[in-house]
Amino acid sequence: MTITDIFYRVNQFSNALFAGSLSLDENRIIQELLTSEQQKLFLRLERSEQKHSLRVLRTLIDEGETSRDLLVAALLHDIGKTRSPLNIWERVLVVLGKAFFPEYVKRWETNDQDNWRRPFVVAKTHPQWGAEMALEAGASPLTIALIRRHQEQLKTNFQEPMEDRLLKKLQEADRKN
Repeated sequence: MTITDIFYRVNQFSNALFAGSLSLDENRIIQELLTSEQQKLFLRLERSEQKHSLRVLRTLIDEGETSRDLLVAALLHDIGKTRSPLNIWERVLVVLGKAFFPEYVKRWETNDQDNWRRPFVVAKTHPQWGAEMALEAGASPLTIALIRRHQEQLKTNFQEPMEDRLLKKLQEADRKN
């Protein structure tokens, strides 16, 4: 883990601990981009995860992104975490596990989620769960694909399909926030 990684994680931890209420502007943006069913999903996220998703959205908007599918995916990419919510210490455990024991994490994330490995299973599985939830909430096929793939390792190629281009943008914005 580099100094930059540590700084990023400390900032992320601080943001999670001190997430404030949604502002009027943030609520307006949510209402403009999400359908009422999608808003219900968004509001199921913990406040810190809502703020994270809004920071991802702002990053994309500041970079000039206008794809509605991408912007909706930015707000909903972590909704799968609501199926089995993690407390802040479980999230810290996942981050530390991935940093210091990556080979063990690969085994832990494929086991039953009814024991101490649950945080690793949730971290690995939440994109698929989120895609299923977004489908039920009427999201577009592209938005669903972006949510499902948001943690996928992308291979670089010279002619990226639009979905991969948007996915790369979502992943970059997510990493920054």
